[in-house]
Amino acid sequence: QVQLAESGGGLVQPGGSLRLSCAASGSIRSINAMGWYRQAPGKQRELVAVISSSGSPDYADSVKGRFTISRDNAKNTVYLQMNSLKPEDTALYYCNVRVVLYSWSRGDYWGQGTQVTVSS
Repeated sequence: QVQLAESGGGLVQPGGSLRLSCAASGSIRSINAMGWYRQAPGKQRELVAVISSSGSPDYADSVKGRFTISRDNAKNTVYLQMNSLKPEDTALYYCNVRVVLYSWSRGDYWGQGTQVTVSS
C-alpha cells in the first residue's frame, strides 16, 4: 500500500557530508510524522531525527547541531542532511513514515535502509 524509496547513502570521510532522501508513494491520504533511524552492527535501532506534519523537528542528542531533517509535503519526501560526519555515525539508516491511507486506516512504514559509512 505504501512504498518508500531511500537514496543518498555512501562512503564519506570524517568531517564530510551526505544527504539522505526518502520518498513515499502509494495509497496515502496524508503523512503525519516522518523520521530517520539508524542501526549499527551489534546495536539496537535508534532514533536519529523526526519531523512532525507541521515541520517541527526533534533530534537525538548525538546528532544535534550536525544533522538537519526536513520534508517536502508536496513530494511526500523527507530528507536528512548530515554534516560533520563522524565514524560513530556509521550505520544502516532507515526511513520511517506514519500515514493515513485513503481507506482511513493508519500505518507505520519502513524503508529498506541505506548504508552510511564514515571512514578515512
